[in-house]
Amino acid sequence: MEGRLYIRTELDVLLGPLESRVLDELWARGGSTTVRDLLPGFPGVAYTTLMTTADRLFRKGLLTREKRGRAFAYSPRWSRDELHARRAGSALATLLPGGSGALRPIISMFVDEVNRRDASLLDELEALIRLKKEGE
Repeated sequence: MEGRLYIRTELDVLLGPLESRVLDELWARGGSTTVRDLLPGFPGVAYTTLMTTADRLFRKGLLTREKRGRAFAYSPRWSRDELHARRAGSALATLLPGGSGALRPIISMFVDEVNRRDASLLDELEALIRLKKEGE
């Protein structure tokens, strides 16, 4: 991605570097895009490599596609924030044990980590908890 700072994220652990770059480029464009339209942003990458990468992301469920003439136009299935939220929810679900007593240490650790990163987020967390309780 020429002229753009590329920062590694946790998605890079699950995706290859080119897959992450393609997702970043599609998020930046904000609409459905063909591989041919993406190509100028990937100097040195063959059209077929980019096409295979987009198809792989589609098969992984991260992109949607629609036929546009003889080509496909790809779009991210979720926004960056939605994808991160889905991944976090999935990771959290695998960590949560069955009993509520076992949840206390996990919740405590979560609150401590949120506080360590940004104490103002604790207020947002408290507001979300209040909304959940009122909604029930």
